[in-house]
Amino acid sequence: MFYKEHNPPHFHAEYGEYKAEIGINDFRVLEGKLPNRVLGFVLEWAAIHRDELIENWQRMEAKQAFKPIDPLE
Repeated sequence: MFYKEHNPPHFHAEYGEYKAEIGINDFRVLEGKLPNRVLGFVLEWAAIHRDELIENWQRMEAKQAFKPIDPLE
């Protein structure tokens, strides 16, 4: 996420030269592309941390600092 984002709530994922914006509510790729295997890992991570992603989106809208989210293990 970046400050001054736009709706719908989403986060950014990058892998090498690939970049994607992924919706928090439905985990749909809104823009860009990731390799299928990488996308699977990103979606697994997002499902586990959905509440934290929503909280960080709300923090971003309130101009507060993001809370770190653990990586996929």
